[in-house]
Amino acid sequence: MGGQPSAVGAGRRPADRGCRFMHGLSRRRLVFPPRRKGPHRSLRRDDRIEVGQIVNLSHEIMNESLVSSIRERHQRVLGQIAAAAARRCPELVEGSGRDPGAVRLVVVTKSQPLAVVQAAIEAGILVLGENYAEEAVAKISALKSESEVEWHMIGHVQSRKADLVAGHFTMLHSLDSLKLAARLERFCEAEGKTLPVLLEFNVGGEESKYGWPAWDETRWPDLRPEVGQVLQFPHLSVRGLMTMPPYFEQAELSRPYFQRLRRLRDYLAAQFPQAEWRELSMGTSADFEAAVQEGATYVRIGQAILGPRPT
Repeated sequence: MGGQPSAVGAGRRPADRGCRFMHGLSRRRLVFPPRRKGPHRSLRRDDRIEVGQIVNLSHEIMNESLVSSIRERHQRVLGQIAAAAARRCPELVEGSGRDPGAVRLVVVTKSQPLAVVQAAIEAGILVLGENYAEEAVAKISALKSESEVEWHMIGHVQSRKADLVAGHFTMLHSLDSLKLAARLERFCEAEGKTLPVLLEFNVGGEESKYGWPAWDETRWPDLRPEVGQVLQFPHLSVRGLMTMPPYFEQAELSRPYFQRLRRLRDYLAAQFPQAEWRELSMGTSADFEAAVQEGATYVRIGQAILGPRPT
């Protein structure tokens, strides 16, 4: 014996049995194309066309499934927005509730691959939000035939990237400094356009958040000089306010911050009645229902509709 291989199976790899089985399958005409004469076998042109058609069909089925799932989740979120709008907020209006049509849903495509963004558009989603200017411009350029899409910039914008925002976006939700406003004005003038903007305020006092400081309501008068200067830029149309409150596991804990932003909007509207101040961009997947009840006109929702972002 002494380490010599057994006569049973000697010289045969364990996979040989499976190989003979697969070889038998390969001789079935409906599974693989017939073997050509000679030592080598390759797919004929017609066979290659069939394989390509199968691959294309597989991609189409996967895309249809993605579009369908995005459409279903989108409709579900719209239903939740409508239900939240119907619940009366005594501080906002008298009567039975808000018109759901007064709330616009911005679907956040940050870090999503182009195929997912395209599927969202095919699902009927035409208001998309991006956080990073350069990533967004690449998507906008790739989808330039989708002219009906509104692209909203919702993330922090470095002043050196103001030209990208001025040249490619429908609206900016996150105007957070006089310096950025001045650069946007210059580029918008060069583009010959007026850019709708929302002023971003930090209502929670978190150092990690951007925006003019607005957590101390006794200091709101200090905001008037810079807000007044922004309103003087002819190529920026201030439409309202935006905020990102602290994150809480319980959505109700975000409600006081939404209320604060609404009060700030009312304060600024009294100080600067020449501006519109109609819009409030607040609320994400974690807390949008509370935001709608507190007067949000824009909510920004991503993964609840598009699914998880690739890691």
